[in-house]
Amino acid sequence: MLVLPVILMLSSLCLEELKRTGIQNWIEDLLWKQLDLDYPGMPEAMVHRGFYSAYHNTTIRDGIVSGIQKTQKLHGDVPIMVTGHSMGAAMASFCALDLVVNYGLDDVKLMTFGQPRVGNAAFASYFKRYLPHAIRVTNANDIVPHLPPYFSFFPQKTYHHFPREVWVHDVGLGSLVYTVEQICDDSGEDPACSRSVSGNSIQDHITYLGVSMHAEAWSSCRIVMDYAELRYKMDLHGNVVLSKQQQQSGLSNERRRHSAQ
Repeated sequence: MLVLPVILMLSSLCLEELKRTGIQNWIEDLLWKQLDLDYPGMPEAMVHRGFYSAYHNTTIRDGIVSGIQKTQKLHGDVPIMVTGHSMGAAMASFCALDLVVNYGLDDVKLMTFGQPRVGNAAFASYFKRYLPHAIRVTNANDIVPHLPPYFSFFPQKTYHHFPREVWVHDVGLGSLVYTVEQICDDSGEDPACSRSVSGNSIQDHITYLGVSMHAEAWSSCRIVMDYAELRYKMDLHGNVVLSKQQQQSGLSNERRRHSAQ
């Protein structure tokens, strides 16, 4: 069975960028992000415009759809795994939802690492309906899954994670310490998981499951989806050019023709 991984590991953790802007500014930017966009076709669902646009309004979406089209022509309907880390995780979430809702793909899975919150409780509820087996891996005291903040006193007006979280952390006493992968409840905001700790560690964000997730130089943060097209269209700050291509409906048309046969 062929699995097509769509990898979105983007520039929020480029060390050169962090040196230039400062880690504190990066965290403060996440802290003050507002719910300022109604998600299309989902009443009362709100998301952050920047996270939404980073996927929907750049060349990333066209490259992913084009890659899936080509793969489907060769192999038929293949299962798709979408994954990403940090801001790439936020974009991966919108990507997976897009493929299910707007392109009608059935076998789409999502697994993210160190993902910030991207929408409100209504959005999380829709997300759970369309991607019931999504997994968000969080690591120990990683600060990013705690951002933008969740305010329990205003559950309908605040950011809210979608389920299901898997919290990786160490337990034990003294020299007897071992790592557990705790499967959390289906609320998206399980108080017994990562919300049970302060969430104040940058180091826990840049290393997941023993793998360092940061890039040493800005060139490592390029989007690898369509390298020839993007190579000269990303600046030193990791900004991606906006796509000027018209939205393609090839996936939906291809699936309709396949179903008719």
